[in-house]
Amino acid sequence: MPNIKIFSGSSHQDLSQKIADRLGLELGKVVTKKFSNQETCVEIGESVRGEDVYIVQSGCGEINDNLMELLIMINACKIASASRVTAVIPCFPYARQDKKDKSRAPISAKLVANMLSVAGADHIITMDLHASQIQGFFDIPVDNLYAEPAVLKWIRENISEWRNCTIVSPDAGGAKSDTSSPSSSFFSLSFFFS
Repeated sequence: MPNIKIFSGSSHQDLSQKIADRLGLELGKVVTKKFSNQETCVEIGESVRGEDVYIVQSGCGEINDNLMELLIMINACKIASASRVTAVIPCFPYARQDKKDKSRAPISAKLVANMLSVAGADHIITMDLHASQIQGFFDIPVDNLYAEPAVLKWIRENISEWRNCTIVSPDAGGAKSDTSSPSSSFFSLSFFFS
């Protein structure tokens, strides 16, 4: 069985370190820099031959730079003979552009899915996709994790008056609730986030 290696992109190194600490692993060595023309350069600083590689990179902040960095890291590991490359993407970039809502509009989430596959990703782990249909844009396995249980636990432990609060969605799409979820009835009573 291959060993696991975890590498962090520059988008959220604290999260990557917490994941590595939780698993009792060291983060892999990686150097990212920009050339003078603003091209992204990534150097994987250790062997990944035959390894099960996880790359943690979120699609927030400098979205385009972070996405390009992720693609380069995936490709670098793949061509360095990693046995499997999993992209851990807590915030999936371009997820809100998941359908053609007007003529000549792109489906950018599908484009990102294609780019991740072409770069060499074997598996995607993400959270709370804007729409579940995005999983169907991939020909590789996608795990869409849900933050709701962790958020509910945090609310119960940290908000003393949680029973008298309400969560308000920032848009109509987020207002939809999965009624099949065992905690959805609680979630509808929860807390207002500004």
